[in-house]
Amino acid sequence: MTKPGSSHPLFQLTLSRLRETIREPEAIFWVFVFPVLLALALGIAFREKPASKLQIGVEDQKGAQELAGLISRSTELHAVIISPDQEARDLRTGKLDLIVSRASPAAKIKSAAPAQVASKIPELVYTYDPTRSDSRLARLLVDDALERAMGRKDVIAARDQKVTEPGTRYIDYLIPGLIGMNLMGSGMWGVGFAVVLARTRKLLKRLAATPMRRSHYLLGFMLSRLIFLVVEVGALVLFARIVFGVKVYGSLLDLAVVSLLGSMTFAGLGLLVASRATTIETVSGWMNFIMLPMWLLSGTFFSYARFPSFTIPFIRALPLTALNDAMRAIMNDGLPLFSSWLEMAVLIAWGIASFAVALRVFRWQ
Repeated sequence: MTKPGSSHPLFQLTLSRLRETIREPEAIFWVFVFPVLLALALGIAFREKPASKLQIGVEDQKGAQELAGLISRSTELHAVIISPDQEARDLRTGKLDLIVSRASPAAKIKSAAPAQVASKIPELVYTYDPTRSDSRLARLLVDDALERAMGRKDVIAARDQKVTEPGTRYIDYLIPGLIGMNLMGSGMWGVGFAVVLARTRKLLKRLAATPMRRSHYLLGFMLSRLIFLVVEVGALVLFARIVFGVKVYGSLLDLAVVSLLGSMTFAGLGLLVASRATTIETVSGWMNFIMLPMWLLSGTFFSYARFPSFTIPFIRALPLTALNDAMRAIMNDGLPLFSSWLEMAVLIAWGIASFAVALRVFRWQ
């Protein structure tokens, strides 16, 4: 029982954990500095900029110069003359998106009226990789440019209406994923490593001899995560807003609730992984085993919709996927919290289950 005038054991355990974290410069770097640096690097690499021209290689044959000129009339294409022995390498390495060559000899194409040019255009061969979206687009644009140069008349009158929706940049997609990844990493590594390190130093054995409850000790780790949560998430959101203009279109309170659930969920998973591990090598292996699939599958850096359809339900059942989806629904789409009820349920289920199992199987030494 707590003596009159003394603070609750859970408060003291949480406070001691906070002090341990603050005194570790490495933990401060990985929790607060590294996510900001990662957002800065990826934000610069994938910054919003005008669309670059597709690179078209015209095989060095008779009439190649005139053919390249016709292709380059398009504002979306840039044609260069290339030798036959170089074209395969440049296409393979991505320097070129499409190779245009002639299937049969023809007279030299001269700058003339479209009808005269059309009569001298030879049969063309388009060489490209159909698995690359840029190559498929280049094939269509080159064909369109050449047909227009030969006087093709459009049957349907059409015009372009270009719009830019808010939250469609890659950095807008990336920031919620980085927040989710950071909450997973700091929750699991921060909690799991600290528990195993205390076990290897025989500190847990000494604590086991005290009247301290096991639940208080484990809850102390999880509550300490909440103190850092405000700074951890707030710093990344504020940095993205100032540097890249990333806006939160939903409620900040909803964002805080989802962050809280995500932090508690991964802290519970960290406790579960560390509940029986006796060495740093063991807990590191288990951490990587659990976190690596979520890094790859949960849509942190690219959409998980790219995976086969039969895997999507399993991917959505992962806690990081649920956290990322809920974050993007609030930050990018401006949706209310209840619209992510399924993701919230997944996080709650993982958090309760992991903490309950950790409490049951945890051992002091």
